Amino acid sequence: MEILRRENYPAASFDAKVGRSPMVKIGSMVFIGGTSSTNVNGDVEGGGDPYRQANIIFKKINALLKHGGADIRHVVRVRFYVRDIAYGQECLKAYAEWFKDIRPVITMVEVKALARVDRLVEVEAEAFVGSYQTSRLTEQRLM
Repeated sequence: MEILRRENYPAASFDAKVGRSPMVKIGSMVFIGGTSSTNVNGDVEGGGDPYRQANIIFKKINALLKHGGADIRHVVRVRFYVRDIAYGQECLKAYAEWFKDIRPVITMVEVKALARVDRLVEVEAEAFVGSYQTSRLTEQRLM
């Protein structure tokens, strides 16, 4: 049985304090936890604009994927947590700019609150290195 190797992305001080990793890699799988548009200074970027916040989040997710040896085309699942489901269309607009041709499965849910009141959206992603080629082959066979 193969032993899976776990790698934690270097965490911010808050992450270390509570034992959170923004990204964990196990073998070919990369898991990215709830990601917001909060910058390294602790400020939420993107103001009250869910599209801008989502775009900032996807840039951060892309950087985390690269750290894990993956890239955006390896993403197989995306989960959105939005404070108001009315933000959904703007979040999906940003999502399409990153994932339209990749087509991972997605879930979007409205939540009562996020950790900070100025966060409008938070996103989780899962990637499987090598998944892009496999999913394209499967899709071609289905047609």
